Amino acid sequence: MPLRTPLYDAHIKHGAKLVDFAGWEMPIVYSPPGADPASTGIIAEHKRVRSAGGLFDVSHMGRVSVTGRHARRFLERLCTRRISDMEPGQCRYSLVCNADGGVKDDIIVYRKDDADFLLVVNASNREKLLAHFETVKGDLVVKIDDLTMKTAMVALQGPLVMDIIGKYSREIPSLKKYRFAEKNYLIMKLLVSRTGYTGEDGVEVILPASMVGMAMSMLVRDAEHVTAPVGLGARDTLRMEAGMPLYGHELGEEINALASGLDFAIAIDKDKDERGEAYVGMDALKRTRDNAGPKTKLVGMWVEGKRSARQGMTVKEGARQVGTVTSACIGPTVGRGIAMAYVEPALAHPGQKLQIDTGRDALLDAEVTTLPFYKAPKKT
Repeated sequence: MPLRTPLYDAHIKHGAKLVDFAGWEMPIVYSPPGADPASTGIIAEHKRVRSAGGLFDVSHMGRVSVTGRHARRFLERLCTRRISDMEPGQCRYSLVCNADGGVKDDIIVYRKDDADFLLVVNASNREKLLAHFETVKGDLVVKIDDLTMKTAMVALQGPLVMDIIGKYSREIPSLKKYRFAEKNYLIMKLLVSRTGYTGEDGVEVILPASMVGMAMSMLVRDAEHVTAPVGLGARDTLRMEAGMPLYGHELGEEINALASGLDFAIAIDKDKDERGEAYVGMDALKRTRDNAGPKTKLVGMWVEGKRSARQGMTVKEGARQVGTVTSACIGPTVGRGIAMAYVEPALAHPGQKLQIDTGRDALLDAEVTTLPFYKAPKKT
């Protein structure tokens, strides 16, 4: 039976259509009682986030505390990104690789101090990673504590969200991107980070599971003219427009990390630790780099016509198969078909004309473009 987040009752109240997602019963879209059908659905929720704001339950994501004398050293062994130069109150996106350079997961690392970190991991990978952490830990003095069931996590995303947050805090709206603060609010302790997965400004909040219902009731009441619950359907179309990878689509154990275009998150020449140990996968990534690079490269593609491509469809140049679609949709904001795909590196340049084989004797014309497909307008 799927797990339920602490906001399950709220989802039912707001008319959520629930689906099994990574072992959790999660809302894919909402249809509130009495709502105008024309104002509901995935596209309506997507556009609301782009124009105003949306509230997402992301409590299915794993939250893992890493503490102890060797916490930093452990994370340097684990993460493709440098950890030692992080400042307290900073979060950093990183990959976790296997020994072959494939991606076990993409995570966010929060540094509280040199011996106290928090990791946010994908729901589908939490149990796998917990086992991996124990292997990487070895004899280091580190305590790994899975906080997922004790906490909840919500995201507020959209151009008007920081105005809402400003009613509760002066500090949070002044945070830089990928920074966080721990705040006491009433009888709750919150961790609020300037992060998100939609391409819009906003925050993600981690709080005690027992308090999330009260906190969300107050927030939705005060902000109902701006924000409303948003499901996983719109979360996916939002992240696609923003060109953000999703594990199981653009990332996976069989996909070399260097193919993903996430070079900023891969310190391929990161210093080895005090024992001369590299992070897991670093040596394999170096071999890939030094031997002509990965065999494929992730690209964005504009797709012509009214029909959407789908994950797994073949990308062609003429009669030749040159790649595979990983994610696709008709972008509600950009108003046209978009897709991400792995293609041969020689074809991964903007303007390259390709075709997508639908498998039904039909080809969709496509053109390679740079990611993301959408960038939020800068506030003036």
